[in-house]
Amino acid sequence: MTPAELNAAVAAGTIDTVVVGFTDHYGRLLGKRFDAGFFLEAGLTDGTHACDYLLTVDMAMEPVEGFDFSDWSGGYGDFHLVPDTATLRPAGWTDRTAIVLCDVESNDTHQLIDVAPRSILRRQVDRLTNAGFHAAAASELEFFLYRDSYRTAHEKNYHGLDAAGWYVEDYHLVQGARVEDYVGAARRTLSASEIPVENSKGEAAIGQHELNVRYAEVLTMADRHVVMKQGMKELADQLGVSVSFMAKPHADQPGSSCHLHLSLWQGSANAFTADDGDESDIFRWFLGGWMHHTPDLMPLYAPTVNSYKRYQSQSWAPTQIAWSHDNRTASFRIVGTGASRRIECRLPGADTNPYLAFAAAIASGLDGIEQHIEPPVELVGDAYTSDAPAIETTLSAANDRFRASTEARRLLDDSVVDHYAHHFAMEVAASERAVTDWERRRYFEQI
Repeated sequence: MTPAELNAAVAAGTIDTVVVGFTDHYGRLLGKRFDAGFFLEAGLTDGTHACDYLLTVDMAMEPVEGFDFSDWSGGYGDFHLVPDTATLRPAGWTDRTAIVLCDVESNDTHQLIDVAPRSILRRQVDRLTNAGFHAAAASELEFFLYRDSYRTAHEKNYHGLDAAGWYVEDYHLVQGARVEDYVGAARRTLSASEIPVENSKGEAAIGQHELNVRYAEVLTMADRHVVMKQGMKELADQLGVSVSFMAKPHADQPGSSCHLHLSLWQGSANAFTADDGDESDIFRWFLGGWMHHTPDLMPLYAPTVNSYKRYQSQSWAPTQIAWSHDNRTASFRIVGTGASRRIECRLPGADTNPYLAFAAAIASGLDGIEQHIEPPVELVGDAYTSDAPAIETTLSAANDRFRASTEARRLLDDSVVDHYAHHFAMEVAASERAVTDWERRRYFEQI
């Protein structure tokens, strides 16, 4: 949707609200709802403001001490939200509403806030452009669907929820038909939101599904990803069901992934494919850099305590850092040939922040190209039983490595590493304070 099309829709009375949003550390949308007329009059050109504490809060919106960016001593001022009109689109899941995403800028300098997730990806996209490339990307989101509303799930303390299926439904068309009231509606509303949909399918757990949208330029894909999650949650709310993008909601079932697909392009040519049709040096070095830096940047792919519970043997989630052609046990799976050749990274779960994950991938891969980093030997066979390097099993360990990494600081800058390492440490600390149902079941009587 263009601003002119929005103006016409407002004049016709078909749109009266514009949602103006940006993402926080977690990748969730925060922002304001504008009267559409006022947005056209002022918000479109002037943007709006929001409290800068929003880049220091935890999941419960509590301000966290210790960030250099902003804290109580500075009075928690504002930053500037600047709408990116390339992201303006109808919000097809709700009536008479459009949505636009914003860059986050300093009120004083009018420069991008360097620790805002979209800014971090923008910086890497600029590096790509300066190197003569652009990236095509996709993020495959899986989710669990429940027949309980979000309110009911909350009142149940998220226990005993009514899954939308009762057997593993991977590719099952019968079970897929049973959830068309929600999943079909999600496909239609995303298409109506100018997010082109490819398909949906049942996944490898009970009540689990996947909905895929078309690949795009990497920043556009990250934008589609966050709007997709927002739209799917709001749609679920309206239909009295709930969807979860937790990485591992159930200990006895596979988790939900967000496989990242990425290729580099020079003009209209896939730079991962050489003139003779084989894999290019660019491909090999990009893969080598991506893999080499993954251990230092793991929290940007797996950002929550729950993320690491997904990494279980024979669970369809990887446990080792290895690459292979069309092998779902490897963390880096090479798929496609010719113009479609791309790297699929199977590390992120559905809880990933796409701006951070794609930024980490591009920063790593570009460094691989610049430094001519070679990937390890291709894994053949079962990565789960291989001696390839193991993935960290906790956010705490991954974050310790991230914080201490000179390579992470070189690729992303000290300010970004310090800011996000503090955020991840807060997540770990919150988890360590929690008393879980597992602890009560294990120790309440028997200890």
